Amino acid sequence: MKAFYAQEQKRHDPRAFLSSGAAQPNPEKPERVERLLAGAKSAGYTIERPGNHGLGPVSAVHTPEYLDFLEHIFERWQRIDGASAEVIPNIHPIARNGSYPASAVGQAGYHMADTACPISGETWQSALWSAWSAVEAAETVMAGASGAYALCRPPGHHAFADVAGGFCFINNSAVAAQVLRRQAARVAILDVDLHHGNGTQGIFYARSDVLTVSLHADPVRFYPFFWGHADERGEGPGLGYNFNLPLPRKSADAAFLEALGVAFQRIRAFSPDVLVVALGLDAFEGDPFGGLSVTTPGFSRIGEAIAGLDLPTVIVQEGGYLCDELGDNLTAFLTGFGGKAR
Repeated sequence: MKAFYAQEQKRHDPRAFLSSGAAQPNPEKPERVERLLAGAKSAGYTIERPGNHGLGPVSAVHTPEYLDFLEHIFERWQRIDGASAEVIPNIHPIARNGSYPASAVGQAGYHMADTACPISGETWQSALWSAWSAVEAAETVMAGASGAYALCRPPGHHAFADVAGGFCFINNSAVAAQVLRRQAARVAILDVDLHHGNGTQGIFYARSDVLTVSLHADPVRFYPFFWGHADERGEGPGLGYNFNLPLPRKSADAAFLEALGVAFQRIRAFSPDVLVVALGLDAFEGDPFGGLSVTTPGFSRIGEAIAGLDLPTVIVQEGGYLCDELGDNLTAFLTGFGGKAR
């Protein structure tokens, strides 16, 4: 099977983000790429460079106002006397249905949900190539492949249509799903990241053509806090097309796989033509964020279970942070999903 990745995705390398008010080294490091590439190769995947797909697939899920902000905000930020090395907001609106600020500081607060999505000089291009990797994987599946893997870095599932957050700028899983909608009447997104895919949920919350399902650590005391609760079911035409399965902290393989079975019931009831898996490896027991306790063999079982849905599948990389087992966890998932044999 094929995997897609472009070297430009490594260039995004902010120095720090703010956590609990304190500056911390940015954990979404370029080194993640090398570990993940090694993991994909070990599973028998062939790494290919995606093409430049322009702004069309990205603008299909993000507003032009937001994309213009992402492209130009770093340059504008540098003209502010005494500004930080990277764009990090210090003010946010209490409502987003009023006026739109003209200043770089105001727009940063408007378009950035938190202080965990710093924007550096290379962020825009890295995020574009990350999205284009997802586009290429989606087009490969549309062309008849049973599956494809997009090594997306920076990740994307915390990005809303017009808001960055949680190390995410362009929502790669949403971009892939929208590309798939060119041919597929119904697309399901299954998010197995440690953190709730709040941006993905937000993008499709009022739509019935894309089912969003997320397994994640219970957000009542965990990021992203304000989204990911079980009573969030969608709205308007999308009511009943969003399904959240929050798990108690430190849930391990058995609990995760049990919840996955519940997720499969909802996916089968939707009867999608194709599946997008938002693959977070940060549910791992040794991940620096430490929210859940999935083991390396557990990821193999998760991949095998998802393959059992027997759907054409686009696998989009989300979280999973630096630890010795990061590459092994990807290998385990992809091998369980099918690896060389699929």
